Amino acid sequence: MIGARILLESLKKQGVEVIFGYPGGQVLPIFDQLYDFDVKFILTRHEQGAAHAADGYARATGKVGVCLATSGPGATNLVTGIATAYMDSIPMIAITGQVGTHLIGNDAFQEADVTGITRPITKHNFLVKDVKDLARTIAEAFYIASSGRPGPVLVDIPLDIQRADTEFIWPEKIEIRSYQPTYSGHPGQIKKAAKLISQAKKPIIYAGGGIITSGAHIVLKALAEKIQVPVTTTFMGLGGFPGTHKLFLGMLGMHGTAYANHAIMESDLIIAVGARFDDRVTGRLDNFAPNAKVIHIDIDPSSIAKNVRVDIPIVGDAKNIIGELLEQIKKIPDTSEWLKTITAWKKKHPLAYKHNSSVIKPQYILEQLWDLTKGDAIICTEVGQSQMWACQWYKYLVPRTFISSGGLGTMGFGFPAAIGAKLGCPKKEVFNIAGDGSIQMNIQELATCVANKINVKVLIFNNGFLGMVRQWQELFYKKRYSFTPITSPDYVLLAKSYGAVGIRVSQKTEVRKAIQKAINTDNTVFVDFRIEPEENVYPMVPTGSAINKMIEGLA
Repeated sequence: MIGARILLESLKKQGVEVIFGYPGGQVLPIFDQLYDFDVKFILTRHEQGAAHAADGYARATGKVGVCLATSGPGATNLVTGIATAYMDSIPMIAITGQVGTHLIGNDAFQEADVTGITRPITKHNFLVKDVKDLARTIAEAFYIASSGRPGPVLVDIPLDIQRADTEFIWPEKIEIRSYQPTYSGHPGQIKKAAKLISQAKKPIIYAGGGIITSGAHIVLKALAEKIQVPVTTTFMGLGGFPGTHKLFLGMLGMHGTAYANHAIMESDLIIAVGARFDDRVTGRLDNFAPNAKVIHIDIDPSSIAKNVRVDIPIVGDAKNIIGELLEQIKKIPDTSEWLKTITAWKKKHPLAYKHNSSVIKPQYILEQLWDLTKGDAIICTEVGQSQMWACQWYKYLVPRTFISSGGLGTMGFGFPAAIGAKLGCPKKEVFNIAGDGSIQMNIQELATCVANKINVKVLIFNNGFLGMVRQWQELFYKKRYSFTPITSPDYVLLAKSYGAVGIRVSQKTEVRKAIQKAINTDNTVFVDFRIEPEENVYPMVPTGSAINKMIEGLA
């Protein structure tokens, strides 16, 4: 069969259910095969939307997301989405067309060196130069993307390779000699960790996205309850520990809870699992948790001790290692006084906002959303203030219910990611929490929703600003709002023009009814909430400060 058919048969072998993408000249053989091939193809309205939708699908399901684009500008339009997936360790396959092999390097029409461009933002990438290698390349791409620390893999397929024919031979097993992820932790290191935990007076579990990737949330909860240790998660770890649990401290870091930040700074032992101690968490590194010893568990050895000194490194899968730790811990540490201190911090530094009867507060919207859904929904977000409020004010009970761009902070991510999440989990209500800046980045995907009856609910926090940048300008640049006030379209009319439903909310009394109406509507819904224009996200740690040196206050 021809290469284009081999590609699709290979994707079918991998269990691919949906492909997101956009056609073009250098992928015409693939699209010709797609015409009557048994796989769901979603035509997005921009290649960036396709990459984010594949990413959202992967985050919601745990499966590998797949996107497809043509060469040149089609491929480069995927770059932001690939980088987003790379920063957050999301398994994704990006398939791109390429000019014929005889034209590569000749500046042919719509040629771009996409393997060179994406090398820093992919876990691995391939340029297929022989059709006989295509099936094995796809098998290897999926293996690399989904194993170890996951990440995006790009496969660039020249036009003549798509047209060439060969026998379809599918490799039943993939082994790559130079790539052997470690899944079991070193027994000696695990014993050392267990001993250190038993001696701790002020321990804290610091859990990241690795908890969700490995499916370690159940054993993490068991560990926390056995040793009675408070748990804080990174942004990427939200949902990895129940948001209503008495031991949960919420998210830590720049916009984390004050009590989580105080707790990690005062701790004497940090049990870090599947987290990388990024700058948003640590704040000023030379001031971070000065009295704490660190146990660092991660499947990626390059992440361990990259940013902070580690006392006991353990390389391997979080679920396996926590399970072994549970068996090794014989002596339970006495954390009673430590938990009392944390309870006092919770009372002294609660998440709070000024309640106002005349204006809509974003925190109130999220409280109402939580009350109506009780956590039984998937929350996707754009980037900025709306994203941080969604971290703080909605409680995530299980993994894969919070979907957001963490490492790259990609505006325009949330809406197409919600499309992918809804296709992956069609029985779940999927909400996109958006600012009026971010939503306009990929608003054209409204057409994708309506055309495919993908009924996501978009809650727009409309404050007339690029809110997070405006907040920084208010606090650090003397309110010189340089190009942060923005103009939005009439979202109600815009939604209607695409065949969706628009709701405008300008009164606090209308908030709950509007959310309920959105839930009850069998269509994509845009809810335009006119919120307090200069509401800020607090707490906030200024850049360069220790994370317990927060700006607290009520906006």
